[in-house]
This record gives sequence, structure tokens and C-alpha cells, in this order.
Amino acid sequence: MRKLLLLLALCAAGVASAAGMASAAAAAEDPPRYTVVRVDLRTERLELFLRDDTGVEFKSLERLEAWLAGRNRQLLFAMNAGMYHADFSPVGLLVQEGREVSPLNLSAGAGNFFLKPNGVFLVSDAGPRVVESSEYPALAKSGVRLATQSGPLLLRHGAVHPAFIPNSDSRKIRNGVGVSGHTAIFVISEQPVNFYEFALYFRDVLHCRDALYLDGTVSALYSLALRRSDLTRELGPIFGVTAP
Repeated sequence: MRKLLLLLALCAAGVASAAGMASAAAAAEDPPRYTVVRVDLRTERLELFLRDDTGVEFKSLERLEAWLAGRNRQLLFAMNAGMYHADFSPVGLLVQEGREVSPLNLSAGAGNFFLKPNGVFLVSDAGPRVVESSEYPALAKSGVRLATQSGPLLLRHGAVHPAFIPNSDSRKIRNGVGVSGHTAIFVISEQPVNFYEFALYFRDVLHCRDALYLDGTVSALYSLALRRSDLTRELGPIFGVTAP
């Protein structure tokens, strides 16, 4: 099934989504190593989803799609949006439509989230940004509409995270988000990659200066343009773009 989805992705490369400027494409490799979705925040409205209006977590792209359809909204794009606890609550910051659902987490700990520096992806009146987590409080009152915290940072001001090992054999399907101007660039690998390779793809191919790792084993993508809906483990926060 995944091979079929990849073939469809290649056929749909570069096709604009129904929402307007957002586009999704598979990298020009055989087989493709990455799939990229660009969301132009000047024309697209990116949202963060966690729970429905009864307080129940969505947990899957399919359930989110069905819930939106019941409200006459069509899901165009979705991707897992950061790390979460066993009860599906975010490990760190989560802001939905200007409301802080989960606070910033600057504590130390084990695992990828706590591999400092970690970071925050946010959308404010000024557009999308990826910042180091300790920089967020100064931005919190500047019209932040949505934000999610994860870790580690892949890139900070063009520099690869200092803990990444070029020849690391820790390879997984991974996903992350970078920024370029008013565009949020979401990437999922189609083959297992290490952190260093993933960071270089954002820097050298997509020309991002700042990028944030979202997760590994649970990485999942929904794209109407690519006719793709990944099945994965149950999810916590989810990015989404809808129409209307």
C-alpha cells in the first residue's frame, strides 16, 4: 500500500491543493527519499488539533478527517505535530487559536524532546517561525495564534544541532517542519534517515535556516493533493489545513 501511495505522490508532484497556494511533492529521487508539503500562511490557515468538542482526543488522521467532514470542512493536509505523553497530552507547549493548552517545558530529561536545544514552531501575526524554546516567552504576547514544542531543533540560524552524528546508524522514518518567509515547510522521510541527514535536507535542499524535529516512529502524513493518508500509531497533537 505504501508503494502505491508513493507512486501516486510522484504523479501528483507539484500539484496545488484545493486550498490555493499550498503544494505537496515527492522529492525527485527513485524511490523518493522525502515528501514535502508547503503551506503559505498568507493564503492558508494552519491549525492545531488535539481533542474534539467533547474533549476526546482525535488520535488518528482518519478520525480528524471524519470529524471535520461532519462539520462541512474538508481536510487538505495533516501531520503529527509534536511529542506527547501516554495519555496523548503534549510533552511541552501547545497553543491553539491563541489559547495555551499546555505550558512551555524547559526542564531537563531523557529522550529526543529534551535533547537541547529543543524548539517551538509558532505562527503569529508576523508569520511562521521556529525558535529555541527559551526564546518563546518573549514572543508569547506578540499575537501567537498557534504553537507546538518539540525537540531537538534540527537547525538554528543555519547551524545543525551540535549533538547530531553524520554517520549515525540511528535511522528512522522522521518528520519535521522548517520555515522560509511566510511558508511553513513540512517534511516526512520515505526511507529511514538519521538526524544529521534530515537536518541537511532542510538546510541544503529546502534552504531553511531554522527547522524543528517533530517525531519519528509515529510520523504520518495526510495529503489530499497526493491522495495519501498514512496509518500509524495513535497520535497526540495534529497539524491541519482545511477547506473552506
